[in-house]
Amino acid sequence: MKHLALIALIALAACKEEVAEAPDPVDLTPDALSFFCQMNIAEHGGPKGQIHLDGYPAPLFFAQVRDMVAYLKSPERDAKITAVYVSDMGVAPNWRQPGISNWIDADGATFVVGADVAGGMGAREVVPFANPTDAETFIGQYGGTSLPLSEIPDTEVLGPVDLDLILETPS
Repeated sequence: MKHLALIALIALAACKEEVAEAPDPVDLTPDALSFFCQMNIAEHGGPKGQIHLDGYPAPLFFAQVRDMVAYLKSPERDAKITAVYVSDMGVAPNWRQPGISNWIDADGATFVVGADVAGGMGAREVVPFANPTDAETFIGQYGGTSLPLSEIPDTEVLGPVDLDLILETPS
């Protein structure tokens, strides 16, 4: 009976799926390119995003968080997502320079949706904050609503973009 229990335990251990630890965020470099447009991210202001995929040595960078969320909502992906990070705009030097290493886990961030601000590519931006109080301060100045990543409506990131809409570029 002991041998049978030992064999069962070994079989169970062999079947156990290894859970990979999430990779750390990667600092934004001057030569980082945005995934969708392949443009240099440093040339565009506003918050950024990065998505790590299983088996890929480098993350996918996004010039706008809006674009990153659109990718997350898209059914077409090359691999399993292992981590998602966004710029913490509560500690960013300014809108034009969102920071190179102030990444936060997107699942724990508070996002301002519907604010009258343009992201790096000109579309209305989804703005991430680590501290919900910073998000509320931003809402007081630019409007919008605070939401967790899981509740960002598809229409905010997958709908058409009206580039004629006059949006602010925060200082």
